[in-house]
Amino acid sequence: MASTFQVVDLFAGPGGLAEGFASVSAPGGARPFQIALSVEKDHVAHGTLRFRAFLRQFTDGFPDKYYSFLNGEIEEPNWAEAYPDQWAAAEKEALLLELGSEGADQLLQPYLDSVKNSAGDQTIVIGGPPCQAYSIAGRARNKGVVDYEPEKDNRHFLYQEYIKILEILKPAAFVMENVKGILSSSVGGQAIFKKILADLDEIGGDDFTYELYAFESDDNGAGCLRATREPKDFLIRSEFFGVPQARHRIIIIGVRQERIPQLRKKSSRAKSLSSFSQKVTVKDVLAGLPRLRSGVSKGDSVESWKSAMARSVADVMRATSHSADENLKKVYTRSRQLALQMGSGSSPTLRSDNGTGKVPNSFPPSLRAWIIDPKLKRLSNHASRGHMESDLARYFFASVYAEICGRSPVAKDYPIELAPSHKNWETGIFSDRFRVQLWGSPSTTITSHIAKDGHYFIHPDPLQCRALTVREAARLQTFPDNYRFLGNRTQQFEQVGNAVPPFLARQIGSALHTLLNSMVHAGDKEPG
Repeated sequence: MASTFQVVDLFAGPGGLAEGFASVSAPGGARPFQIALSVEKDHVAHGTLRFRAFLRQFTDGFPDKYYSFLNGEIEEPNWAEAYPDQWAAAEKEALLLELGSEGADQLLQPYLDSVKNSAGDQTIVIGGPPCQAYSIAGRARNKGVVDYEPEKDNRHFLYQEYIKILEILKPAAFVMENVKGILSSSVGGQAIFKKILADLDEIGGDDFTYELYAFESDDNGAGCLRATREPKDFLIRSEFFGVPQARHRIIIIGVRQERIPQLRKKSSRAKSLSSFSQKVTVKDVLAGLPRLRSGVSKGDSVESWKSAMARSVADVMRATSHSADENLKKVYTRSRQLALQMGSGSSPTLRSDNGTGKVPNSFPPSLRAWIIDPKLKRLSNHASRGHMESDLARYFFASVYAEICGRSPVAKDYPIELAPSHKNWETGIFSDRFRVQLWGSPSTTITSHIAKDGHYFIHPDPLQCRALTVREAARLQTFPDNYRFLGNRTQQFEQVGNAVPPFLARQIGSALHTLLNSMVHAGDKEPG
């Protein structure tokens, strides 16, 4: 019989890691990972986290009221009144707390004691300490801050809060996630990543140590664990594991070495359940969604949008009509064709979902089963933004150019008439400020910056002429369609961008469970 582990999720965000781990099935259908505690400091992300924890209490499927609400058939119920036991369990599981803040240790300790008393060392710790101080973009911003001193930036050392909890719980295993920039980040001349590895080695003292594993693809394309100490080995490229997004992150997996030392080599290639022979693309997961128009930032209506689009397309045609550049000539020809389609009424007119759309045949079956929920009649969090009319022309140009050339244009590709009045436009610093997500490739990394504007996340369909919606970003992050994000649209985007792809987390959890379960069964065979 497979062992059951209680999971503690730190710096949890909206719950991407926990969602993946909670979904892992053991032989016979049992769920080996039970989420015992999730800790998040942001009150809106915590609301999303708590609500998903509430839904997980329904082990035989989400309640009918939830689907009736998502499908627009009823107003949102008072969930605490409708399902008091499940809501109380969720409130106990999801904790609103800022790790590292004053008094946090005292508030957290009773929760950790409860987990330790009920599970012993049959616990798993997962989570990703905040990454702003480690990311390349974050470090660039910090350089521009007057009197910025990395040694005094507490965000560099929040991973120590994670390690502190490892020392308290002494879990069977842990999963620590962060941005790839941590590999090159340093403070006071000391490499942060080497410091983290050294601190992980100190856990357990003389009693035990953690063997470190990387998650990688085997020769057949399936995810597996491999023991390693080489920093670059911990870099995961999500697009190789069925995630339709080129998201590159550092994930360190640690397993208590003394559990069954003689099995390390045999178990170090423990596999997950999924295998992908080719990368999943933007088209695979987004092409079937309901087509939406963008909005116009001032005085939006269908007619005002049509007028703004007509002017924008005309601007693109004027800017490319006399160009000697072969690509721009093709943009002009394609723009004329699309203008005729718009005139025939083929442009979308709605700004929010009116159904769930169709599922393309190219949607990989395992990912389809993960994301698509047949009980949904419409999609939540699927509404378009409003854009300035001046940006509509750039969005249209960029998506047509990408369709023709197979890449998103950079500053030098734009006609001068369409160039924005940005100081850095021609310097090369932000030459790809307007970036189209290509139909035939995984998307670029979905980041929290998507909350600020949609310029880096332009939809590939020129006639939709807009940035991605929250639901589209969530699909690229592999959140199930029934995953509801709370807060306003900006807050929803931030949650999606900061999360770990749940489908990737599920595969990591599956491989980790295979490893831990093989250790348990081998241990049962050992002589007393």
